[in-house]
Amino acid sequence: MTSQLPFSENVKVRFRDLDAQGHLYFANYLVYGDEVLGAFMEQLGLDIMDPLVAPCLIFTVNIHCDYINEVGGNSEVRVAVGYSRLGNSSADAVFELYNSGNGTLLAKGGLTQVFVDPKTRKSIPIPPFYKANMLRLQPTLAD
Repeated sequence: MTSQLPFSENVKVRFRDLDAQGHLYFANYLVYGDEVLGAFMEQLGLDIMDPLVAPCLIFTVNIHCDYINEVGGNSEVRVAVGYSRLGNSSADAVFELYNSGNGTLLAKGGLTQVFVDPKTRKSIPIPPFYKANMLRLQPTLAD
C-alpha cells in the first residue's frame, strides 16, 4: 500500500521506543507522526524551532490514532504526512505509518493545529506563505 500524502520519511524503531511486550509503545506512534510533520512544516517554510523568531506558535488541540498492525522492534517504518483540512486559523494534519519493507499500513491518525500569535497566545490566521505552500503541494485543500 502506498500513501497519497505529500511528504514522508523513514524512522528506525529503536529499542527505547518499545514497551515491555516488545512492540512500539502506543504514544510513540504519535511521536513519529509529529516528528515527520515537523520536518514537512520546515520544508513548507515554517521554522518554529526558535519561538523568538517564528512567525507563529502552533498549538496541538486534538490528536487521535488508529492502530492497525503491530510495529515490532528492529524494524523501520515509513511515516507519511500531509493536511486534510485548512481553516482560517487552524488546520488538520494527518499521518500514516507503513512497514518500510512490505508497505503494510500500521497506523493512521491526525491532529488539529491552531496557529497562535507568540506574544498574545491568541489564534491568528495561518501565515499566508505557509498556506500557499500547503496548497501548492495539496491543491485539493482549496476546495
